[in-house]
Amino acid sequence: MIAFRTLLYKEALRFWKVAFQTVAAPVLTSVMYLMIFSHVLQDRLKVYETVHYTDFLIPGLVMMSVLQNAFSNSSSSLIQSKITGNIVFVLLPPISYQEFYGAYVIASIMRGLLVGLGVWLASLPFAQVSVAYPLWALAFALLGGAMLGTLGIIAGIWADKFDQLAAFQNFMIMPLTMLSGVFYSIHSLPAFWQGVSHLNPFFFMIDGFRYGFFGVSDVSPWLSLGVVAAALAVFAGVCLEMLRRGYKLRH
Repeated sequence: MIAFRTLLYKEALRFWKVAFQTVAAPVLTSVMYLMIFSHVLQDRLKVYETVHYTDFLIPGLVMMSVLQNAFSNSSSSLIQSKITGNIVFVLLPPISYQEFYGAYVIASIMRGLLVGLGVWLASLPFAQVSVAYPLWALAFALLGGAMLGTLGIIAGIWADKFDQLAAFQNFMIMPLTMLSGVFYSIHSLPAFWQGVSHLNPFFFMIDGFRYGFFGVSDVSPWLSLGVVAAALAVFAGVCLEMLRRGYKLRH
């Protein structure tokens, strides 16, 4: 396990050394979202009967921060290593593709959870949001971080330059995140768009995580857990196969 621990340490140190950019900046961005949307929509958008809009918004922003930063961590690390050529120092040692995958995903989860915790702490002056079911919230945060860390590896392997990685993030990750119910309940949408929202796996991550805070959700948390776990299994299978074959890494 020495190789795995070393690679994990390297990936964790990589984002921690520039924490002002990788942790503090995303927290500030989410707080700005909170200040603007809570001020504008507090009395204009109806969500759950017993939950104020600002309270509703905070878990969504926390989970959005976890997801986006988990993706950014693994994808940016891989594309930088490929472009600068130092990926060879990871590929040459006897590190199995499972260890490679595990180290990058765990480091992504660590960054995502750290940013999410920062967003939650920074939101305390706006609303005192308690966690009704912490194990549910933690489960969805871990699964969501793992899924987006996995997608980050896939994107980092597939992309040959920063433009391609930016396209992956701007045209896939960002729309799926923003349309997942972070800023609204899907019950405020027409029936057709409610159905479309159920095709978005990010919606189930956000909704399940929000259930951990309030004990209420748009769909059953067990359904959300099943969908998220199944999606993670599919993406992990694809990612591990790409690593096993050395797609765009060894060849």
